Amino acid sequence: MTSTECSAGLAPAQQKQLEVTFSQPCPVTWFELNVSDIERAKAFYGAVFQVEFQDLSNPEMDYWCFPMDDQRMGAGGALMRMAGCEPGKGGTMVYFSCDDCAVEESRVLPAGGQVCRPKMAIGEFGFISVVLDTEGNPIGLHSLR
Repeated sequence: MTSTECSAGLAPAQQKQLEVTFSQPCPVTWFELNVSDIERAKAFYGAVFQVEFQDLSNPEMDYWCFPMDDQRMGAGGALMRMAGCEPGKGGTMVYFSCDDCAVEESRVLPAGGQVCRPKMAIGEFGFISVVLDTEGNPIGLHSLR
């Protein structure tokens, strides 16, 4: 998505801020979601986002990566099970980009998660849902429609 696509309908000052935002590199390059049960977590995220994972595990940790494409916008990430890194509430919230967050939200309960905050408008920035995965991690779903 470009700054032009995002800025439709915004005031000139907001458009200028958006241009500055899009011209700077994104500081987020990678994320890891700590999990207790790697198979349960893979099943949850696979069902909700309709993705398959790449296994990059080693003897010290289970490590399964989300699909990545260096030519597309967005940070890469993985599900990780490692001693000393426990899942749970609090801390950082990762938002996943969606075409319509209501679609992914509808997959959360059947996949074993919980909906904390159903789809809600966040003004000109679109919509979000907040859900808990099967490991107790809160994650956000974001869409422009």
